[in-house]
Amino acid sequence: MAQQPLKVRLVQQGVWAMSLESMPLASGYLMATALQDERIAEHMDIQIRNFDGGSTLFGMANQLFEEDTPDIMGFSVVGWNYQPFAALAETFKQLNPDGWVVFGGNHVSNQATRVFRMFPDVDIVVNGEGEFTFRELLHARLDGRSPHDLHHIQGISFRDESGTLVTTEDRPRIEDLDVIPSPFLTGVIPMKNQDGVFPYDVALLETNRGCPYKCSFCYWGGAVGQRVRAFSRERLRQEIELFAQHKVHTLVLCDANFGMMPIDLEFVEDVIELRRQYGFPKSIETSWAKNKSKVFYQIVKEMKNAGLHSSFTLALQTLDDNTLDLMNRRNMKVNDWENLAEWLGQEGLDCYAELIWGAPGETVESFMKGYDRLANHVSRVAVYPMLILPNTTYAEEKKRFGLVTVRGNTDDFEYVLSHDTMSPADNRYMHRFIFVSRLVAENPVFRYLWMPLRTLGGITQSQLIRSLMDWFETDQDQSVEPFRTGMVNSFTDSDVLAPVLTYVYGTDEAKQLLRRWWTQAVVPLLPEEHRDLLTTVFDYDLLTLPAYTRPGREMSTLYANEGLPQTEIGGESYYVSGDIALSCDVPALVQALRRDEPYDDALEGLTTSIYYKVGANHFLPSTNHEEIVYYMGRLERQLHDREV
Repeated sequence: MAQQPLKVRLVQQGVWAMSLESMPLASGYLMATALQDERIAEHMDIQIRNFDGGSTLFGMANQLFEEDTPDIMGFSVVGWNYQPFAALAETFKQLNPDGWVVFGGNHVSNQATRVFRMFPDVDIVVNGEGEFTFRELLHARLDGRSPHDLHHIQGISFRDESGTLVTTEDRPRIEDLDVIPSPFLTGVIPMKNQDGVFPYDVALLETNRGCPYKCSFCYWGGAVGQRVRAFSRERLRQEIELFAQHKVHTLVLCDANFGMMPIDLEFVEDVIELRRQYGFPKSIETSWAKNKSKVFYQIVKEMKNAGLHSSFTLALQTLDDNTLDLMNRRNMKVNDWENLAEWLGQEGLDCYAELIWGAPGETVESFMKGYDRLANHVSRVAVYPMLILPNTTYAEEKKRFGLVTVRGNTDDFEYVLSHDTMSPADNRYMHRFIFVSRLVAENPVFRYLWMPLRTLGGITQSQLIRSLMDWFETDQDQSVEPFRTGMVNSFTDSDVLAPVLTYVYGTDEAKQLLRRWWTQAVVPLLPEEHRDLLTTVFDYDLLTLPAYTRPGREMSTLYANEGLPQTEIGGESYYVSGDIALSCDVPALVQALRRDEPYDDALEGLTTSIYYKVGANHFLPSTNHEEIVYYMGRLERQLHDREV
């Protein structure tokens, strides 16, 4: 009888609970590289098991072990699935004590001492890039080796027969990335589900690996302080074309500093050319280069001219000089971000910024000062609490910064309680601020309001957010309770935003509450001559929230919903709400204010249709602000201009 192939299962789990899948890129690279080897392809049955963030342990275990028990399980580990994957490893060992459990990924790389102490069912930890390390591990299993006798394999940690931890020498970085087979071109990651459509929320793609910087809080793929290595243009073009053929709306590039090198411009030129041919992709999202060179500006201009969208990100993290020094980011010389933000705004391009609260050196006062300075130029400000990640400077030198941390309830991130410049009380206050900021400024509930409010109303972004915080804490109406609960629990539960966001997007009740807050708490603070105009902008933001009805709720006729007629534009479906009378052309008003131009023409009013892209439910209740923005209501001219 022919020997049955060994069963290898590669397990990934995304962070969000969505109706669409998160593309299993890491497992795809591992599987494609392994199957390139004829011996492995002949003697091993390798499959990917991909779960979303809402999957339970019981559900994952049933799917993983419903048939024959695997022989090898490889887990792609990040902070949010560290504990669940350890639990699945324990279950696996009950079914197959001789099976191998392999942990790889940023969260466990170089952390074998802790991993083995906490989870004795893990056999091997992969340190660094895993494609060829994992392939060698599969060969070792085929050769009949013990998981305690792997001294010949570079880039791993394991325990020998005596239980002593062994860490082998580092595996050199892969210089020619094209030796890693494409998981897309090989068919390892399928492009269609059983219904014949692209099954993922976005297409994930690496164009390069490595990062030249050494930020104190970051461990980007274990490749910080490294020379950037790139995939070839020819390979990337073939992958882009495959995505275009499957009508992929958004490419998300898993690069640390895209837009830094001439090859990045070549990549964008290929996307633009293929988009002309197929109509897709329509957007690129990525972590843009910290230093914006001539290449970046050329990329932006070509993308704008082609109608290829992106959310251009200013990943500043803080504007406080002392904090930047401690972050080891001053050496970046992040160039003239204020002029860049102004230029992007004048070009009508979507731009947002990222800040981190809780970095050593930062105070509430310094953060708020930087927040409003940034918000003067970029209304969409994403604020994230500081997490201490393995292998970072902050993790390795906690005493130096006075860091006091605690692990998450369901994840394995270290959350900061206090440090030398931040008290626990400061931190609790700022977590409430972060909750409201993420709700209304990042996702964004208020999209057009910020600049008119600041320039015509004299109210800063942080002042408006604090006004909402006060309202949520003091208003006694029952409809405020989801906001108040979310805000209070934000310090202890990192997943409180999603249900509140769906409450705002998907119910009239929440929108009416916001209207009441605006009328009672904000309007009295506004100059009388601009109250009506600013209220019109406020109304427009609520009117153009995504077409989404929260399950179990019925929408009134006040706001758009999924019952509207549909049309197709540019290969995509939209709900259309027609004959809407507006007393002000809000997008035109904001654009004029950005350019410091007269806005009288915008005040003439118009009757128009508003278009809402179909499918917002795929991204809710997740808090993926980069994707949900595409589902905001737009005027017809904005569709043709590809504005968001």
